[in-house]
Amino acid sequence: MSETKTKVRFHDAEEVEEFVDAASKCDFDINIFYNRIIIDAKSILGILSMDLNQALTVQCFGQNPEFNRTLQRFAVM
Repeated sequence: MSETKTKVRFHDAEEVEEFVDAASKCDFDINIFYNRIIIDAKSILGILSMDLNQALTVQCFGQNPEFNRTLQRFAVM
């Protein structure tokens, strides 16, 4: 099982909704975290409760080409 980490940033609730929709189609775990707070990336309320002004880290425990495209849209360098 491959594990990848990607930094992302969301600007509004619509972007979070798009991300959660894509994550929900994956059959593997995806976490999103900032500092010591870890949230299931398939939880829109969980992500919206985080500080969206900060870059968040997405940790994936699998691969899905469609989700990877969505992830790259929100990735920060």
